[in-house]
Amino acid sequence: MKTDMATNTVRTMRPIRWAMVGGGRGSQIGYIHRSAAMRDRSFDLVAGAFDIDPARGAAFGAGLGLDPERCYRDHEALFAGEAARTDGVEAVSIATPNNTHYAIARAALEHGLHVVCEKPLCFTVAEAEELQRLAHGRGRVLGVAYGYSGYGTIEQARAMVAAGELGEVRLVNLQFAHGFHSAPVEEDNPAIRWRVDPRFAGPSYVLGDLATHPLYISEVICPDLKIGRLMCARQSFVASRAPLEDNAVTLMEYEGGAFGTVWTSAVNAGAIHSQKVRIVGSRASLEWWDERPNQLSFEVQGEPVRVLERGMPYLHPEALAEDHISVGHAEGLFESWTNIYGRFAAAMRATGRGDAATLAGLRYPDAAAGVAGVRWVENCVRSADAGGVWVDYR
Repeated sequence: MKTDMATNTVRTMRPIRWAMVGGGRGSQIGYIHRSAAMRDRSFDLVAGAFDIDPARGAAFGAGLGLDPERCYRDHEALFAGEAARTDGVEAVSIATPNNTHYAIARAALEHGLHVVCEKPLCFTVAEAEELQRLAHGRGRVLGVAYGYSGYGTIEQARAMVAAGELGEVRLVNLQFAHGFHSAPVEEDNPAIRWRVDPRFAGPSYVLGDLATHPLYISEVICPDLKIGRLMCARQSFVASRAPLEDNAVTLMEYEGGAFGTVWTSAVNAGAIHSQKVRIVGSRASLEWWDERPNQLSFEVQGEPVRVLERGMPYLHPEALAEDHISVGHAEGLFESWTNIYGRFAAAMRATGRGDAATLAGLRYPDAAAGVAGVRWVENCVRSADAGGVWVDYR
């Protein structure tokens, strides 16, 4: 059941039978996935392989109220066991270290499951494109957990750019720069330790872990901008993290003349989150900050700054379509993730019934978004490792 605040109606549909790989005890993100997926009953968690330690994973699943027989030792047992059931899972979310994403996603798709995967989708563009082809060939949805992109204010920004309210887009200024890892906190925290180990994290730390979030949001807001070339410099201020970076600056030249900057950091001491997206046009600018996600700053040259509030009737219809609560009440991260999971569910259902018209009208972080994120990181690493030089985007 889902309440549509825009029309004050209730839509009822069967939840999609869903499993998780990873996301167990100590996971930084597992609880958010479960809360978002099940909040509007888009999904029903019925199985999982929650931990690399089978006993600990089984205990965790039992604590969630799952049937012990459906708490599996690993993803292979999960997919095989559920395939043998008439009520087996239809979709799976992957919330494991980066180095496992490709193999688990591939196995899930080969078992005919829809997949939602944490980012980065995998380590290389070649792997990402292979998963994209496999999902298309099997007729399955492959989504990526860009959960910050579900806010209504992001939809408002997209609609305003499309309507020409900013004029010609000239500058895209992105940042995601928190300070929680300004010291070597991974020494005492296993949940962080793998993120700074290239065996598990891959070729980057903050570029893949943080920067791809605002990058994807900028692509939602300005879908016509295409990167022509970029230059990246990255640093390891906590020396033990090398060769992985804990700070990076990327410059981007877009085809058509617009210019972009991305600052991403885990050592911005004192900062809480500091994920910001600023779009500068020839007559006005927009700025969104994820610590104040219910507001969108609209700045027209020569006029007072306007702060557009979530849920207000002056917003574009697209910004109101997924409101959960009436205006005046703050929405936050869980609502954004819930919106994204709702779109995943809608895409899965439409795919299942061959509804091309519905699929054409849906926008969610799909396989193409996953490929794009991997491609951006790959180009940034290529530039940085060559000494911070401009490279043609490929």
